[in-house]
Amino acid sequence: MSNVLIVDAANVVGSVPDGWWRDRRGAAERLRDRLASREGLREDDEEIILVVEGAARGVGSVPGVRVESAPGSGDDLIVELAADRTAAGCSVVVVTADRGLRERVRAHGARCVGPRAVRPVDGPGVSGSTSPRRGS
Repeated sequence: MSNVLIVDAANVVGSVPDGWWRDRRGAAERLRDRLASREGLREDDEEIILVVEGAARGVGSVPGVRVESAPGSGDDLIVELAADRTAAGCSVVVVTADRGLRERVRAHGARCVGPRAVRPVDGPGVSGSTSPRRGS
């Protein structure tokens, strides 16, 4: 069984008031790069999917992080990805603080963690553990 980490980019980026609203695409790229730098913290069989929407659409994938641009609602794409991966027998963790989204993905067997699991609360560039706790 493989592990899948699905990250709600809009929710995670919006969790810290660091000026992300001035450059949504740039903020999503910084989050993507932070996720990619988890080398050594990531499990060998872990797939990381960053879901972007709106002004952040078009952010490219990098080694270690696949970026999915939602054609409409990012939440709907996250639910679809979580449902597909859990149906395939994967262990899925979704990173979001959105209560409604949490309910929707839990209905498919995914677990959820909050934005702090992948984003330092002290702002960009602060190092610290970004490994989400399993079983949350």
